[in-house]
Amino acid sequence: MLIATLIIVLGFVGLIWGADRFVTGASSLARNYGVSPLIIGLTIVAFGTSAPEFFSSAVAAYQGKPGLAIGNAFGSNLFNIGIALALAAVISPLELPKSIISREIPALLFVTLTTAILLIDLHIGAFDAIVLLLVTAFLIYKLLKQKLFNVDDISTSLNEDASLSIKKISSATAIIYLTIGLFILLASAEALVQAASNIADHLGVSAAIIGLTIVALGTSLPELAAAVVSVMRGHDDLAIGNIFGSNILNFLVVLPFPGLLAPGAIEPSLFYRDFSTVLLLTALLCFICYWCYRRKQQIGRLYGVIFLLIYCSWFTFMVLEVRG
Repeated sequence: MLIATLIIVLGFVGLIWGADRFVTGASSLARNYGVSPLIIGLTIVAFGTSAPEFFSSAVAAYQGKPGLAIGNAFGSNLFNIGIALALAAVISPLELPKSIISREIPALLFVTLTTAILLIDLHIGAFDAIVLLLVTAFLIYKLLKQKLFNVDDISTSLNEDASLSIKKISSATAIIYLTIGLFILLASAEALVQAASNIADHLGVSAAIIGLTIVALGTSLPELAAAVVSVMRGHDDLAIGNIFGSNILNFLVVLPFPGLLAPGAIEPSLFYRDFSTVLLLTALLCFICYWCYRRKQQIGRLYGVIFLLIYCSWFTFMVLEVRG
């Protein structure tokens, strides 16, 4: 038990460090070959903060543990809203970005409701995975089209900041970073999934519970750190965008892994208890954002406390249900 816990901690460290090396190498290599900072930010950097969820879920599904992968996706979305965004709002009221009504809210609601429709039969398979991947391709196309052709919406200073944030290293070094980062991500995900499965067996609970709690918490640390740091630096739009984007990606990119690699039935509690809470928090977040935006208000500390209370209530209910 102690060894498995230590391996999980080291796995989290490896996932985060590997993602950082991977993003550094990929972004530097892209820059050396003339790819714009904007495109790098929309693709490689966006992938970086969600890489821990991607790799751990892919390995879990490959090893025939779909419950852990699905639990990771649901648990990460719960954590992102109920802890990361909530703490950011408690630290400092959040100013909503101008695109919240036209882009972030419709995209998150659409993806969440699509996922609900696909999983309501308590089964995940190749059809569900393909639908989610098609939605992913559609949203990426819309995002790139908007960013590439609506150039008036792009701040020159933002591009300059993004360019400066990409390290200037040689292509050879970038390839080494990229390779090492990918290897560390895979190795850490493998160790994390195995250790989490051992803990689940030792405690006599399903792998889905471990995915919802321990794995989801660890793989969501980048989002928590990004949200808190962004708010402390006055970049509220980055904090909110990171949470919305991560939750969308968790459904669209993480869930296809169990659908393709380990299709089968979903534990009823995963849908009725856990996904229902995801749906509640997502709907409440979108409603609050819409309400505050229309009234020209910020997402204040009270809303942050409400999110925290909902998350803690869900967590307490889940623990009591498992122990009972």
